[in-house]
Amino acid sequence: MRQRLGRLLILGLAWAVLAVPVSLLAFANSSESTNIASHDAVVSPTFDGYATLDLGPYLPNLRYPTGYALGADVRLGKTNLSSYEALIQRYAVIGSQPEGEIAKLRSALSTMAVDSAVTGALVGLLGPAALVALGRRRREELFHHLTPRRVGYVGLAGVVLAVAVLQPWSRRGDESRLQGEDWVSVADELPDVPVPEEAARLEIESGLMTTGTKRLAESAFDSYRRSVAFYEKVVAATPELADQLHRPADDETVALLVSDRHDNIGMDAVARAIADQGGATMLLDAGDDTSTGSPWEAFSLDSLHQAFRDYDHLFAVAGNHDNGDFVPTYLDDLGFTTFEGELVDGPDDIRLLGSDDPRSSGLGSWRDEVGLSFGDHAERVADDACAYDEDGERVSTLLVHDANTGRDALARGCVDLVVGGHIHAQLGPTRVVGENGKAGYTYTNGTTGGAAYAVAIGSKLRRDAQVTLVTYRAGRPVGLQPVTVRTVGDFVVGPYTQLDLGDEAAEALPGPETTNDPSGDESP
Repeated sequence: MRQRLGRLLILGLAWAVLAVPVSLLAFANSSESTNIASHDAVVSPTFDGYATLDLGPYLPNLRYPTGYALGADVRLGKTNLSSYEALIQRYAVIGSQPEGEIAKLRSALSTMAVDSAVTGALVGLLGPAALVALGRRRREELFHHLTPRRVGYVGLAGVVLAVAVLQPWSRRGDESRLQGEDWVSVADELPDVPVPEEAARLEIESGLMTTGTKRLAESAFDSYRRSVAFYEKVVAATPELADQLHRPADDETVALLVSDRHDNIGMDAVARAIADQGGATMLLDAGDDTSTGSPWEAFSLDSLHQAFRDYDHLFAVAGNHDNGDFVPTYLDDLGFTTFEGELVDGPDDIRLLGSDDPRSSGLGSWRDEVGLSFGDHAERVADDACAYDEDGERVSTLLVHDANTGRDALARGCVDLVVGGHIHAQLGPTRVVGENGKAGYTYTNGTTGGAAYAVAIGSKLRRDAQVTLVTYRAGRPVGLQPVTVRTVGDFVVGPYTQLDLGDEAAEALPGPETTNDPSGDESP
């Protein structure tokens, strides 16, 4: 037994001698391309204890202590840019809600660490493999001839080889010819600019501060302060909603419906706080999380995921502004359930069917068909919903971007509830009795981001923002309650509307009607 343990120890040491340095070397020299703070970015690990943002040759770099020995170097690349003022405002908004970007940076470092550890572990196997291949007799012969003098010779040869490769006498890397780094606190570098307490530990590379960059910094901090103050005040006031919201019974499940966020990550913490007050445990995202569907807007999707990261049930569709396949693919990678024309089982027997907006390109199999109109798409959605209804799997909720996508399904009596957004205003809930005598409802949520057209980023809401609590019992929707956040930061809580899903022909319950025609390409 001792001999076996001894052999295992020797093999383990042989593995560690290779695995540990190779893992560390691979990690120290690794990098990962991602998207940080709305930029294409390359992240590399460092061991200086700082997260450093490399802003290029014309703007001063920034760094912030991580509190650990491990740090990160983030080299920012291209981004969508309409003006430097708009970019600075975007930085301020992201800085006021940084949890999503911090989580992404940690994920990138963790991925590199795991990959490096796997590489080192595999390379380390060469050590014990070589010992086994030598055989016991040859190993004993080698160890017998191993003397301190010979170890010294080998070590000296290694040092000579390293010196020959690195050539420390060469002036090609003479740092005396380069500008040295000089880091100072932001407060010291910008004595005339009020620096928020949260940014007190932020350091800036001196030497590139100009009158223009100082004005940009002042604008960024001003937008940051106003954004933090506005949304923190709204979040702090959400406990006041407790007595105004429907309290779900033990046999009820509540979902939070959001739509048309358009990159306004400031509202994510507010939406989560309202969800907590209303007892919500699942998220329904009706699309238009972005303004263009571009990769630079990944920060918006990261923020939404971070706000609801502990939810087991996240459902999402893409809106007309979520152009291309980036948004649904990214949401899917984050753990959201996206839809491909198939019924999805939610919690407590809730059955959901979803459909991305047909006015966004590259989403779903039908997008490849030329000339497919909005009406054709709505008919196909109805065909799918009615097929499930005929098979005894009635759709509890049809999640779409524009509620008119579900008009045919409602007219045929195949779904309980159609929810969407798109028009940035609340419509419904409106009861519809289908041709088969089964009742359903259509409901449109206002813009959760407080967006004016497709723009919502700012230090406060551009217009009133809205979320809606959807209550289910025994797998079917039984109630809706909207909550609106006004531009002045207070709440307007709508009444809790009970849904009457009786399967008999009846007049629609009183409610707002709409002639909104989604067949055109123009949209909010």
